[in-house]
Amino acid sequence: MKPSWIHALILGVFCLGFGVVLAYTNYFTKDEVKLRAVEDMQNSLSQVIPPGIHDNSPVKDAIVMTNDEGKEIKVYRATKDGKVTGVAYEIVGNGYGGEVHLMLGVDTEGKVLGVRATAHKETPGLGDKIDAAKTDWITKFTGLSLGNPIKDKWKVKKDGGQFDQFSGATITPRGVVGAIRKGLEFFAEHKAQMVEIH
Repeated sequence: MKPSWIHALILGVFCLGFGVVLAYTNYFTKDEVKLRAVEDMQNSLSQVIPPGIHDNSPVKDAIVMTNDEGKEIKVYRATKDGKVTGVAYEIVGNGYGGEVHLMLGVDTEGKVLGVRATAHKETPGLGDKIDAAKTDWITKFTGLSLGNPIKDKWKVKKDGGQFDQFSGATITPRGVVGAIRKGLEFFAEHKAQMVEIH
């Protein structure tokens, strides 16, 4: 029977070998991973910032701001002829399955250019109706602003607002509507910083 230190040595050699392979793979694929992340972000932004309103790459012209809770938010700015025409940034609501991450696009007047769910764990067939690929519910925010509808109507109908909820799933749309309203309030409070070009 082999001594236990031989087994430990063999295991150590295997672990070291796998570690080297992982490090090697990470080193040679990190640029590809970054490129894919930029492509994914550009795809998300193209759904909330119409391509016709900018001649720049909003991903490259992003700025970092801090929200009221002290969390950093990356704001992607669309510009045309050197002027900001719209911005997009991530907002987060609380759904039935946890956090719902959304990308919100807003023009310089505070109107919604588009909203898309980027990550969530909502129940298939119920809460996942926030996905544009499933229904057009999320697209109905386009063109709205803090004044249209008035603040008291930025709720689901069950809560006295104007937005539809889903049958059997009120929590998800309630969280999304609230997140969009807060996102628009964030824009209203920080508009000058978002649209200013240095």
